[in-house]
Order: sequence, then structure tokens, then C-alpha cells
Amino acid sequence: MPRSLIKPLFALLVLTAGCSVVYHRVDDPTGLPEANVRPGITVLLDDSTSLIRGKRVALLTNRAGVDEKGRRDVDLLRTDKRAIKAQVQLVTLFSPEHGLGGTEDHTGIGSTVDHASGLPVISLYGAQTIPPPDSALRSVDVLLIDLEDVGSRTWTYDGLVVYSMRAAARLHKPIVILDRPNPITGSFVEGPMLDSALSNAADPSPGHPGLAWALYPIPLRHGMTMGELARMYNDVLKIGADLHVVPAYRWTRELWFDRTGLPFVPPSPNLQTFEAVMLYPGLVSFEATNLSVGRGTTEAFRTIGAPWMDPKRVIEILKDRPIRGVRFIPIDFTPVAAGDNKYSGQLVHGFRIEVTERSQLQTSRLTAGLLSAIHRAYPDKLTIDSTRFDRLFGSPSARRAILRGADADAVVDSMYGPAYAFRQRVTRYLLY
Repeated sequence: MPRSLIKPLFALLVLTAGCSVVYHRVDDPTGLPEANVRPGITVLLDDSTSLIRGKRVALLTNRAGVDEKGRRDVDLLRTDKRAIKAQVQLVTLFSPEHGLGGTEDHTGIGSTVDHASGLPVISLYGAQTIPPPDSALRSVDVLLIDLEDVGSRTWTYDGLVVYSMRAAARLHKPIVILDRPNPITGSFVEGPMLDSALSNAADPSPGHPGLAWALYPIPLRHGMTMGELARMYNDVLKIGADLHVVPAYRWTRELWFDRTGLPFVPPSPNLQTFEAVMLYPGLVSFEATNLSVGRGTTEAFRTIGAPWMDPKRVIEILKDRPIRGVRFIPIDFTPVAAGDNKYSGQLVHGFRIEVTERSQLQTSRLTAGLLSAIHRAYPDKLTIDSTRFDRLFGSPSARRAILRGADADAVVDSMYGPAYAFRQRVTRYLLY
């Protein structure tokens, strides 16, 4: 057994014995690192190169695929002395939504070349997320994946990992996940379970679009790492991939990303700050409404508004039912070339959401509270794509109840039981 697996397996035994707490209070008064975490790429090169020794390797990653010093996996696998000693041959790159550089905010991302290495980059995001093509996988011996998860069920990279595992299993190719911390911790599991009638874990096919962002009935905030999700999906979806997960070293479930000592690299052009990552699960559902979440600005997923909204009116309603862990600051903003095609060049009235106590923030309560308050203030102006909203938030019954005027907190409270049961079920897949 590689030395990299010994510590995580021990952590699993401890977690399994004491995982009765779903919410664990973790405050961060200093912002200083608590642990010198090493991501999976470092652990792979330190003590698990046997997984890729002498192999032709394909790598699925983006700009967040870096080690603790900010060095790209692409470069490490080509020039690092540990990779050279192991005779690793990196031959192909795959890129997810937003491209290898993580800056593209549109569909139809084309394949290209990585100029630093000269390697071909095959895009897996056209009109939607697609699996790696068999033609490209046949020419390699192993598929490496280093993609940063953001802790939310709605993240397309999770679906891409599932599609990739199926492709690798079909061609009998081993697949190696280079794991990373869940940036919003592995201690918080909350929000609606995705309604099974709205989920689709199948690969996309002609006439049957995939739903990489609405894959499987898990909570909105799942509390797992990408490697743990891969272990779970490989089992529950009966994929049968020859899956290996190289864990991150020294990460523990209570650590927020900014306590790991790792460099923050924006996982998408719309998540430019760690605060945006924290708020993303709570605001992503509003992409299915006629509200802007700040895309096309530097404040994406930290703001919400519309040209027709008076933020003070909504904030006044929110005062009657405070949402813990955040505060709301009225602002105006003007999106430019917004990727969601909302209000580009128009003055938008809204508010910025500031995280004041992240250990108290329940992102599903933020969604429910905002939906309730904005609908109460503007029942005739707020429009919702119900199916898309439900796939993002997870629960049609929750949306309908809130829009009927039900107590938003009571609606969220009713979701605790299923989220807790989920955490109990997945303990066997946890590595930390």
C-alpha cells in the first residue's frame, strides 16, 4: 500500500466511529493557515508514482490543478525529477467547462494546444459536458484527473468525473483521482437532496442531453471531496472503474480552504474569491431566475439584483427573518458581457452578500430566505424557470412551499433528516 493511503485510512476509522455531528462549528478569526496541506499531485509524485511509472498518461485538469507552490500538474508531470525518474509520458490533456485556463464563460469551447508544453488539449465542454472520447483514451495507459470541487452538487466537474470513469471502465483503463480539499469543509452537509425525478447520471447521447450539474440525489452541500465522490459514484452507479484516489495529505474535514496553506486559484471565471466559493451553493439556484448573480462583474456569486429591484425593500423584509452568518449591503452594479446574458450594460440594483460568520452560514437557508423575501417584495416581477431552479436547488416541493408563503426556515428545517441520513450512508467512502 502506498504510504499516502495510510493516514487517510486511519482518519476514516476515526470518522466512522464519530460522525454523528453533521454541523460542526469552525470559526476562523485569523485567516492564517492551520495545516500545510499537500494536494494529490504532490502525494503522487512523492510516494505513489507506481501508479503512472512508465505509462502514457492523459490528464484532465484546469488552471486550479497546481501543487502547494502553485506549479501546474502539466509542468510537474513533464519536468519534475520524480516524474522523469518514473519515466512518465504525459501525452494528452483534457479540459472541463471554462477550459484549461479556467477563463472561458461560454459553451462551445474548442480544443486547442497548451503553448507551454505543446500538448494537445481536447475540450470536454461543447454544447454541454461530454466524456473523453474513446479515440483519445485508447492511445494512453492511464487517465489522471485533478479537478477542484467546490462542495456543491451543482458543479459540472462532478458529472465529468462520472463520465470519465465510465469511459475508462469501458476501455479497461485505470483512472487516478488526484484529490484536493473540499474548500468549504467536509463537516457541513445541508440542503435539499436532489429529487430523483430530476436527476440524470447517464452519459449524454444524441437526443438525450446529460445533466452533469444535476447528477444524482445528494444534498446541495455534500461535504465530500472529489475523490470521495468518485468512490461513491463508482459504487452506487455500478461503473466498475479501476479507480485509484491519491488523497491530499494533512487535510482534515473541519479545515476551510484558507486554513490549508494552499494557493487559491479561481476554479471558474465566476468564482474569483474564496468568499464567492462559500456563497456559491446559496446563490447558484438564482441563475434560473431573472435575477443577476453578478456574472459579468468582479463580484459574481457575491451579489444579486435586477434593474427593477429596490434592495432596501428586500433587506427590510429579511430583517424580520435574519439569515445567520451573512449581512446584506445595498449596491448598484453593471454587468459587462455577462455569461448568463443577463442585463449586460444595464444598471442593476441589488445587494452584496458579506459572510460574517461562515460556520453559521447554511447556504440552503440563504437560498430559501432570499427566494421568500424577493418573491414577497416582487411577486409580479420575479420570474423562475421552475425545472432548472428545482434541479439546482433540488426540491420542487420546497420551491412551491416557499412561493406559497410557507415559513422558509421551516422548509429548510425539514431537509435536515435526509441530509443527515446521507452522511451516515456515505461514511464508507470518506478518506479523511
